[in-house]
Amino acid sequence: MPLKLSLKPGETFVVNGAVVRNGDRRGVLLLETQARILREKDILPAAAVSTPIDRAYFAVMQMYLLGEVDGPLYTQTAEALAGLLAEMPEVREDVLQISADVVAGDLYKALSRCRKMMPQPGTEAS
Repeated sequence: MPLKLSLKPGETFVVNGAVVRNGDRRGVLLLETQARILREKDILPAAAVSTPIDRAYFAVMQMYLLGEVDGPLYTQTAEALAGLLAEMPEVREDVLQISADVVAGDLYKALSRCRKMMPQPGTEAS
């Protein structure tokens, strides 16, 4: 079953590391095969990384977008998750689940779990 993306005019997304921008009209994209894809709203630019959760999300996002499950990005992700746990021990269970997803190579799931931990626009971080 293909993945169907409904795109807004000018919306940017990444497919397997390539940045793609929709034209000036609404569009629909059908992906017929497996691909690493992130919408613009889910991409965290390096300049916006400012919290331990941001660092963990950014590290997992890089692994996901590049399709790497080991090497330097894995080390960077492990360090970011350890830092998050050190600074916010109350999120221990979430960090353990994210770590398990990373080890299993389920990077999209790990990214989704990280995203849920991030403050949503319009809410204040405590």
